[in-house]
Amino acid sequence: MKPKHRILHLAAVAALTAMLLPMTALAEEIEPSAPAMYATFWALVPPVVAIALALITKEVYSSLFIGILVGGLFFSGFSFEGTVTHVFQEGFLSVLSDSYNVGILIFLVILGIIVSLMNKAGGSAAFGRWASEKIKSRAGAQLATIALGVLIFIDDYFNCLTVGSVMRPVTDKHNISRAKLAYLIDATAAPVCIIAPISSWAAAVTGFVEGEDGLALFISAIPYNFYALFTILMMITLALTGIDYGPMSKHERNAARKGDLFTTPGRPYANVTGIDNVGRGSVVDLVLPILVLIVCCVIGMIYTGGFFDGADFVTAFSNSDASQGLAMGSFFGLVFTILLYLVRRVMKFNECMSCIPEGFKAMVPAILILTFAWTLKAMTDSLGAAEYVASVMSMCAGSLMNLLPAFIFLVGCGLAFATGTSWGTFGILIPIVVAVFANTNHTLMTISISACMAGAVCGDHCSPISDTTIMASAGAQCDHVNHVSTQLPYAVTVAAISFVTYIVAGFTQSALISLPVGTLLTIGVLFALKRTVPDGE
Repeated sequence: MKPKHRILHLAAVAALTAMLLPMTALAEEIEPSAPAMYATFWALVPPVVAIALALITKEVYSSLFIGILVGGLFFSGFSFEGTVTHVFQEGFLSVLSDSYNVGILIFLVILGIIVSLMNKAGGSAAFGRWASEKIKSRAGAQLATIALGVLIFIDDYFNCLTVGSVMRPVTDKHNISRAKLAYLIDATAAPVCIIAPISSWAAAVTGFVEGEDGLALFISAIPYNFYALFTILMMITLALTGIDYGPMSKHERNAARKGDLFTTPGRPYANVTGIDNVGRGSVVDLVLPILVLIVCCVIGMIYTGGFFDGADFVTAFSNSDASQGLAMGSFFGLVFTILLYLVRRVMKFNECMSCIPEGFKAMVPAILILTFAWTLKAMTDSLGAAEYVASVMSMCAGSLMNLLPAFIFLVGCGLAFATGTSWGTFGILIPIVVAVFANTNHTLMTISISACMAGAVCGDHCSPISDTTIMASAGAQCDHVNHVSTQLPYAVTVAAISFVTYIVAGFTQSALISLPVGTLLTIGVLFALKRTVPDGE
């Protein structure tokens, strides 16, 4: 860590300690169950502190911990005992004992083991050689990554890790930076899932819409989900034209000209065992396990939704438990992969077993960041961030009907960015939108719900503490702060275009008018930005 960054961290810790010690005596006077800062602007301060420190210092673990500590201090009224108790009992221990979170961690570990198996068996290397023969250019490699991300629309977690493990050998061959790969993975995760009617995200959204046909409303909102649609358009345009700007342009130049896929000193995956010319496997040893994994995960999800008890496919998806389904599906995918390699004699049993700790170790950075991010969210929830945002929305909903979609989009962005959760943002904002537009303007309600979904995805896409962003870094084997800092200008560009388009949609209430406007803005802005980046930079 650079000296100035170390000084920033020490100063932050010293300031917090200075605030903590004098206030310990006041612990008994403050009721822990009703913190003075509950449902106020201060509820959003802990994640803002964590995010700001992470971007400034480029060090994510201590930044997240300081954010957690700030949340604990606010909740306890600066009581030492109350802070420690809240951070551990309602924080770390609570999130790690939550069955949904444990399911995600199991899924993450099993995916790491499967990737390790595919690498050691030679399936990844064989696929990389095959793809190198078929894909001749950097643009082709990026378009193939985008296409695979769009095809795996079932769940964003599954998308991030699967696309990363499959396409990383291909993008490495064409000297595409890990930061660019992480962006392509992240931008085809949540933005694709939020416009796919059969996905865990569609199931979550429909569950929050009471008194309406949730699935029909979700489908009718797709043309107005501007952030998701324009993000996909932007990725394709970037791949075809070679336009890059912001910190990403430096990463891509270094990768293309020097073969440096990481650029910065922070390269936690640089020493991972290479996959070139190892193992006896072929392309089928990567493709078949991935296909079986997809099928098993889909079956696992619909199983949890009651499909085998008589529910139809769509209803089963709507009622599914993604965490449990993915954990079970990935387990059966792992068993199949091991059996396949043993039957084909590409690996011995003891070699398969040695991949279990290797796969686990590869996922340790992602697991640590996820645990810190979940704990920070628990601190924010305990301070009443949801209630604060709901009250702000209710106050502003009355007289700004035509501008409401754009306003909801901004609120969704801010809330999801600060909390790192898009589903939580859906749960807060969608019921408010439905209540505001009940029995009035159904088209404007559809646009506003779409704006809520788009804003939540945008904030989730930008946030360093979002689990999807963390998993995209893990899938691409990219330094997490590098991923966040290089992706942010791209996401903010699409967010600004989406905001303008929601203003147009609020007044025209027509996708036939607003979509072309946003499309032209996206392409025009990208070519304008290209002029600001000299070729030699």
